[in-house]
Amino acid sequence: MGPDLKQPAWMFLKALCFGLIVLICSVGLLLPAFSLRQLILVCVLVWASARFYYFCFYVIERYIDPSFRFSGMGSVVGYLVRGPSGRVDREVPDRRE
Repeated sequence: MGPDLKQPAWMFLKALCFGLIVLICSVGLLLPAFSLRQLILVCVLVWASARFYYFCFYVIERYIDPSFRFSGMGSVVGYLVRGPSGRVDREVPDRRE
């Protein structure tokens, strides 16, 4: 897939491309037969997908299991199905300091 991105400009370009994909797909879904219901469902789908992705790659690594690193959605599924080896239940750290 290529080397890791290290330059902020390329990271912003990649984010812009993903944003354009979301926009184009949303328009493609809504154009054939637009309805307010479809618009709301597409908006909720995009929002929920972003929140799920955030949970998988930020919440789990930062708050649930800081020792585990994910390489993609396949590793997230494996983690959620199998759990980490030697997992010890621990409290979520208090980050309000």
